Amino acid sequence: MTQELPFEKTKRKILVKKQSETSDKYGCSPEARSTEQLLQLGIINIDKPKGPTSHQVSAYVQKILGAKKGGHSGTLDPKVTGVLPTAIEKATRIVQALLVAGKEYICLMHLHKEVPEEQIMKVMKEFTGKITQLPPLKSAVKRQWRERRVYYIEILDIVGQDVLFVIGCQAGTYIRKICHDIGKSLGTGAHMAELRRTKAGPFNESTLATLHDLTDAYWYYKNEGNDRLLRHIVQPVENAVSHLPKVWVMDTTVDTLCHGADLAVPGIAKLESGIEPDQTVAVMTLKQELAALGTAKINSNDMMRRDRGIAVKTKKVFMDPGTYPKVQKKEPQ
Repeated sequence: MTQELPFEKTKRKILVKKQSETSDKYGCSPEARSTEQLLQLGIINIDKPKGPTSHQVSAYVQKILGAKKGGHSGTLDPKVTGVLPTAIEKATRIVQALLVAGKEYICLMHLHKEVPEEQIMKVMKEFTGKITQLPPLKSAVKRQWRERRVYYIEILDIVGQDVLFVIGCQAGTYIRKICHDIGKSLGTGAHMAELRRTKAGPFNESTLATLHDLTDAYWYYKNEGNDRLLRHIVQPVENAVSHLPKVWVMDTTVDTLCHGADLAVPGIAKLESGIEPDQTVAVMTLKQELAALGTAKINSNDMMRRDRGIAVKTKKVFMDPGTYPKVQKKEPQ
């Protein structure tokens, strides 16, 4: 059975606040963007190899594409492989929304002594739910006890002292530390032998591309004018917010958001159910373009019920001003 992270389990309904259509004169759907536009607002799901740091991989992506900016969604140790979404140019700020999203890993743990399988299963079950962790000595965060949530642990195989398992957890959970703590609970000691990330928010192994794949795809694009491979690898930035609740706005509202204004209730065309105050939400156009990220100030029910007030406080804008027309204020008669 395929395990799911919390956002994958959440089923949201689309609630229509007011019927509104979008004009084909402005903006364009993410799929209709040119390759050049995609390279200005794209994200690549890199299969991180063993060896380089996550920052080095991000730098390689920039070098391959000749991009000025790049950023990745959550550091993997040099020896760890797998899913490393890497954003380029104007999409770089999207990584903040991915850093806090749930992650999934496949881990090979080596026990320092043989233990009956039943005992291993019993102890590992105790590591689901809320756990407390002290980050390892070599870590990017302040070393203090902190709570993290493990959504699921599923043992895939046990061969002698080696345990292969899949784990879904909150961002910032140290799998190396979990292996150490499991070994401690078993009274044998244990260490993480190998680790691969299989999910980072909405990105999983189904869309992975290696640095070599990206190099080849960009070469074909630049030298032979063939962008088929590149368009397969570089995803629109909108794919990075598929795990977030969404609010869609009318064409007439988009430009004010592009100038940093907060989203007021009258500008909403439709929204998803289950939005709660202080949640990060994606503010979308009716063409499914990401206009901005923001923080919900009220819940979905209030957004539907009210006809005034601020619904979402704008935090990061992704669309350029002028993409949609300014609304001309009517002169008083």
